[in-house]
Amino acid sequence: MTGSLVQSIDHVALTPAYLAAGTAVLVLLADVLLGRGRVTLAVAAVGAAATAVGAAVVGSGPTRRTFCVGADCSYVADSRSALVAVVFALLALGVLGLSVPLLRTGSVPTGEYAFLLACSMTGGVVLGAAGDLITLIVAVETLTLPIYVLVGLRRGSLAGAEAAVTFFVVSVVATTLTLLGAALLYASTGGLHLDRLGAIFADRPELTDLPLATVAVALVVLGLAFKVAAVPMHAWAPATYDGAPVPVAAYLSTASKFGGVVALLAVVGDALPETVTGPVLALLAVLTMTIGNLVALRQRRTVRLLAWSSVAQAGYVLAPLGVLALAAGRTEQAMTAAYAAALAYAVFFVLLELGAFAALVALRPAGADGGTVEELRGAARRHPWTAAAFGLALVGLAGLPPGLAGLFAKVTVVRSLLTGGAGWLALVVALNAVVGLAYYLRLAAVLWAPPAASGGSAQAGAGRPALVVLVVLAVATAVAVIVGFAPQIVLDVTAPR
Repeated sequence: MTGSLVQSIDHVALTPAYLAAGTAVLVLLADVLLGRGRVTLAVAAVGAAATAVGAAVVGSGPTRRTFCVGADCSYVADSRSALVAVVFALLALGVLGLSVPLLRTGSVPTGEYAFLLACSMTGGVVLGAAGDLITLIVAVETLTLPIYVLVGLRRGSLAGAEAAVTFFVVSVVATTLTLLGAALLYASTGGLHLDRLGAIFADRPELTDLPLATVAVALVVLGLAFKVAAVPMHAWAPATYDGAPVPVAAYLSTASKFGGVVALLAVVGDALPETVTGPVLALLAVLTMTIGNLVALRQRRTVRLLAWSSVAQAGYVLAPLGVLALAAGRTEQAMTAAYAAALAYAVFFVLLELGAFAALVALRPAGADGGTVEELRGAARRHPWTAAAFGLALVGLAGLPPGLAGLFAKVTVVRSLLTGGAGWLALVVALNAVVGLAYYLRLAAVLWAPPAASGGSAQAGAGRPALVVLVVLAVATAVAVIVGFAPQIVLDVTAPR
């Protein structure tokens, strides 16, 4: 390739990625040179906050592109990528706060924990700006690989080791599918940049008649669907969540799922042909929300209930993507509504899910697992404000007021489905939302139920929660309330590029 076609690197566009990667390096140096857990955590927290600020500043300006060859760019920094980077940075910051009680127990090494979290954050920051399949896949794996270790990092935990191995094995298979799909796409189209792939399929619709191209598209979609725990790539989620430390489960439930949504949005919205992805995504959405809700009804362990509910939530996120890809709904208005609905729902879900896990960490002893639903009985009598925040997150996930963020998210999804002409899918979403009410309200009701006669469950969460955990819970709850009253804050930056 000639030098005239290659543009200079835009370091301003790369500033959020530099800040995130620099945070990981500084955390490693602080741990090696100083060996003090508090200093290491402080460095990680300051770095995550700086990454969020840097991403917001870059995103407030004009769209910036770098690593370009002609019109094809591998890195695109705009308002959407800034939103993704800010969400990942704040998630890392919040999970660091939730992890303080766990780290104080000494069961998890502080330096390694903070370093892995910073590395994962770096992958998330780059993911939002990825402009080609290779950058996107590398970013997804950079986001995911450290989580394998985080899940099994707790010393002496057999459940954690088993969960980490399960997550690793299934994830390797999913990554293999995605890479194979990308290779077959390149073989059939000669392109890897997302915009170029979209243009090639638009100019040459006959490519979708080739079995090679059809298989390639299906493999990419199925491989990325693993990251959101979509059926049938969902079986790893409950065991992994339950075996991991609760703060790691919180990060896995939010960051990994959000990363999968962003990756799917990128390939479905910009690159892949709608005639193939539409039926696949619509089917995945129906199966995922239905199976997730039905299995969640039977759960008695709190983290497993939240895990299965997050599977169902993934179905709600995938539903607008099906409309986005369906040829019948491929109008500009339908595309904009579907794109905004999927990304906005993912952001609202992340806020509410983080709040639910933060409340669970606050109500459980330091370093303990999530326990059973019955062990939370009467928690509101001991910690009324924490239980209130937990209840608000649960009713928000159920889509009920006063959890306006969750209510607005579901309304946005249903509205986008109706705009795209998929009324049948909107009906499936509505029916599943009704089913989800049963287990969300059951868990919320347990918090205010009278303690058991023996008093055992009443004491399960005894003890004052750590201040930093309460701060994370308060901030997550406050942000969820704010975006519930002013959802346009999120929707303004979720429209397609």
